[in-house]
Amino acid sequence: MFRPYRGRLALVGLLVAASSLVSVVSPFMLREILDTAIPQGRTGLLSLLALGMILTAVVTSVFGVLQTLISTTVGQRVMHDLRTGVYAQLQRMPLAFFTRTRTGEVQSRIANDIGGMQATVTSTATSLVSNLTAVVASIVAMLALDWRLTAVSMLLLPVFVWISRRVGRERKRITTDRQRQMAAMAATVTESLSVSGILLGRTMGRADSLTKSFADESERLVDLEVRSNMAGRWRMSTIGIVMAAMPAVIYWAAGLTLQTGGGAVSIGTLVAFVSLQQGLFRPAVSLLSTGVEMQTSLALFQRIFEYLDLPVEITEPERPVALGTVRGDVRFDGVDFAYDSKDAPTLQEVDLTVPAGGSLAVVGPTGSGKSTLSYLVPRLYDVTGGRVLLDGVDVRDLGFATLSRAVGVVSQETYLFHASVAENLRFAKPDATDEELETAARAAQIHDHIAALPDGYDTLVGERGYRFSGGEKQRLAIARTILRDPPVLILDEATSALDTRTEQAVQRAIDALSEGRTTITIAHRLSTIRDADQIVVLDAGRIAERGTHEELMRRDGRYAALVRRDSRPARTAAEAEAAEVPETEAGEGAEPEVVGGTGDGRAPASGTARTPGDLAPVVP
Repeated sequence: MFRPYRGRLALVGLLVAASSLVSVVSPFMLREILDTAIPQGRTGLLSLLALGMILTAVVTSVFGVLQTLISTTVGQRVMHDLRTGVYAQLQRMPLAFFTRTRTGEVQSRIANDIGGMQATVTSTATSLVSNLTAVVASIVAMLALDWRLTAVSMLLLPVFVWISRRVGRERKRITTDRQRQMAAMAATVTESLSVSGILLGRTMGRADSLTKSFADESERLVDLEVRSNMAGRWRMSTIGIVMAAMPAVIYWAAGLTLQTGGGAVSIGTLVAFVSLQQGLFRPAVSLLSTGVEMQTSLALFQRIFEYLDLPVEITEPERPVALGTVRGDVRFDGVDFAYDSKDAPTLQEVDLTVPAGGSLAVVGPTGSGKSTLSYLVPRLYDVTGGRVLLDGVDVRDLGFATLSRAVGVVSQETYLFHASVAENLRFAKPDATDEELETAARAAQIHDHIAALPDGYDTLVGERGYRFSGGEKQRLAIARTILRDPPVLILDEATSALDTRTEQAVQRAIDALSEGRTTITIAHRLSTIRDADQIVVLDAGRIAERGTHEELMRRDGRYAALVRRDSRPARTAAEAEAAEVPETEAGEGAEPEVVGGTGDGRAPASGTARTPGDLAPVVP
């Protein structure tokens, strides 16, 4: 992921190396000041060396700022690429992935996991190179000053490395648990604080229990955060204490060397060495801490790359077939489909042809594969056997852009973004004019309602469109599809959740949308599909019957049974109402009774006439 920025990274490496080399020059100048310039009273050399130390500090600081600027820019670009890559990967995932994955889990990986990687990506890599270069340069300079003191300084380094690796492994394990807990909390928030979640929680009286459940999740996260921050803290503190005590050890070692006759160490060399050693400790400790942070970050990288490494099941063809004007001829050729290779097939040996401009209705009991069949045309799923053809071309050979322009879907669950009405409609056609929006809304019979809103087409629809009724949302979805103007239209139980009156209004909008298009309708309410050119009855994934409404009714088979079942509740209600209304005792010619009479048979002018039948109880 860093490869596209290797030029800038090379520049960072040069700045790091130059900064490290310049910084180790300062102790050598300090030695010359203490051993030569001051004892010999060479004022000119002293001034030159002092100026050199100041310039060294200035150059090191400038190099550090430039290095930070470039490395942070590169790191943020990599973060951007990573976020975009994960989002694009998820956009390519099949619908099945989202049916088995909680939305909050996906959001947590993009927000929390990638956010947690930011420090590693933006600064850790640079810190690693910088500190490693500083450590190497300092050790080389220390050897040049005195190899014996350098050997004493390096004795405990392997122990420090071992401690830091153990701390890193411990933090990695805790970080994995922490990120998993954060994902669980995000999923809880997404589900329980959505509009649907709030409605369910309050109507079920579960607000307090949901709050307690969230508090328990948060309590577990608190424990993991404390454990993550304290993991290895005492061991790393021990390293700091030992490194802080090392100057005393160096002075002691220099004194022993002098007493044993091993060769005198000058005051300038000793001070310069301690200065280098102190300069070594900072990057050394930072390097060990960086190692710990990198091991910890591996837990985050693993969670992110679990998504990036997911196989993309529905892919764009390498050489997509170009379709000119799409006629809309749809054909299912020996189609088989199963959601999982271990599961029983959902569809088997389905052969259907819907000519351009024709209409197909698919009915059947729940679980018969109706919706699944409609998902295969826009490639929300790919067939496991056979082919789905659009104008004679396998849909798997068409580009996604071509397919999305050719096939429009209006489903039962209408999704609207938390944006204005106009923005929701323009999701189908970003460059649509206001006139085109109005024309589409009029065709969907929703324009008058939008125009009556305080802000008209600029009105916010609210979370998931909850400011609108079910029928209004459905008509907005239809207007959105009209704006896209697809030659093939999939209607997946688009009116099944609506009341009869609203259904009639939506059905008129659907009729306007369907005109001149190839239409495949998945329906529970059979009254909406009687005029279809072809009706197919699915049962356990197989075609049980096919024909027009009249043909299937004459056969008196499965379809006729479904029609009778569909119409039975209405008949029963009518019969019940008729049974509740008694006939008049006086016969057909009976005079109506007068409400509010005077008692002598005369009706006052303000009285209301009614028949005995009006006294019957009302049947809902």
